[in-house]
Amino acid sequence: MALFTVQIAYIEDADRVNAVRPTHREYLTSLLEAGKLHESGPFADGTGALLVYDVADRAELDEVVAADPYTKNGIIASAEVREWNVVFSKFA
Repeated sequence: MALFTVQIAYIEDADRVNAVRPTHREYLTSLLEAGKLHESGPFADGTGALLVYDVADRAELDEVVAADPYTKNGIIASAEVREWNVVFSKFA
């Protein structure tokens, strides 16, 4: 398994973001329960979020992100994806 961070920026339409958020969070809950989401949450300023996925490889990450309601509904203005090698963690 590999860890990937995905830092997203939302579109500048808070009403659309808020309308899709419940479905997005349901989707993330299903990923968390399946062991594919390590952790996630929005930035305090409301402009985007950071998600950490625990998936087999980049191909699986791309599938998971493509199925996200935020992706399907055009909520993500931009995304930066990076593979992450954890050295220290209170979760380990």
